[in-house]
Amino acid sequence: MARGVNKAIIVGNLGRDPEVRYSASGSAIANVTVATTDSWKDRQSGERQERTEWHRVVFFNRLAEIAGEYLKKGSQVYIEGRIQTRKWGDKDGNDRWTTEIVANEMQMLGSRGGGEMQDAPAQNYGGGQSRGAASSANDSDFDDDIPF
Repeated sequence: MARGVNKAIIVGNLGRDPEVRYSASGSAIANVTVATTDSWKDRQSGERQERTEWHRVVFFNRLAEIAGEYLKKGSQVYIEGRIQTRKWGDKDGNDRWTTEIVANEMQMLGSRGGGEMQDAPAQNYGGGQSRGAASSANDSDFDDDIPF
């Protein structure tokens, strides 16, 4: 039986500064909201239409610390993760549900929110080596067979 695929990729802008907190065990947790905007041309009127979707994103551990340090309201980011729905209780004891993206990769793309992003390292943050670094390391093995 085939397993499912749960992968979300978004590129958008932060709606507010990250909220960073620490669990009882000391692990960093950061929450952000990211806006993505779709646009299309209306068939009947010919006018350009837009729709903005807001996505809740949660970062853990070192990725949460990096998000808290470098991301600001308006920052443009690329995020990869999985979609997760979880249940929680509000202050009145009612069950509530929320759906969010649990990020495992994050790339800072620009400085739309201000100049502070310009000092941030322009690199991929996530669960391991960036794809570019991994492929360039493997490509050197093939160079030996090329006659020129």
